[in-house]
Amino acid sequence: MTLLDTRPGIAAAWRALTASTGVHVDADLAVSRLGPPLRQEMSEWFPPDRIEEAVGIYRALYPDHAVPPTVALPGAFEALDAVRHVPAQIVVITSKLGRLAELHLAHLGISVDRVYGDVFHDGKARVLRDIGAALYVGDHVADMQAAVLAGVPAVGVTSGPCSEAELRAAGATVVFEDLRPFPAFLEGMISVGRAVSGD
Repeated sequence: MTLLDTRPGIAAAWRALTASTGVHVDADLAVSRLGPPLRQEMSEWFPPDRIEEAVGIYRALYPDHAVPPTVALPGAFEALDAVRHVPAQIVVITSKLGRLAELHLAHLGISVDRVYGDVFHDGKARVLRDIGAALYVGDHVADMQAAVLAGVPAVGVTSGPCSEAELRAAGATVVFEDLRPFPAFLEGMISVGRAVSGD
């Protein structure tokens, strides 16, 4: 929910899971809580001994149900272009499996330098440190906390499940409704950096 609106497709995947397993999942409620690892949401609907089975079925259903309805969020393409213009690398760090995240990106013709999947909170922080990230943009309090742990500025967007107040409390440097203001923000950061360095 930072670059892409995956909610309609993910809701469709949850409904397909209900049809396949006979276990009712409130798809609308599930997509209102996107961000944490899949097994966390699965545990709200399935008994412990069925979670792994349900995860496998869900992920098998995902490409056909979740990917086609996905659209880019406002400002996403412009934000990516702004990063490329720096120039800097674009890295996607997500709790979703990397191969499923890549399907979404390919569906919309989005090219990135690397995708790190199946990581959350401190796992994202480790990735941010390992790649020497200069900035992290996310929609969840765990994203902001990961950036803080990694020692990099955190940009929050309220296009996901968390409010501006929640994102700021978790360490966001700045919070936007969507990515439309991001290019100007990034240019401002670069200008300040040049002024400080004397370039």
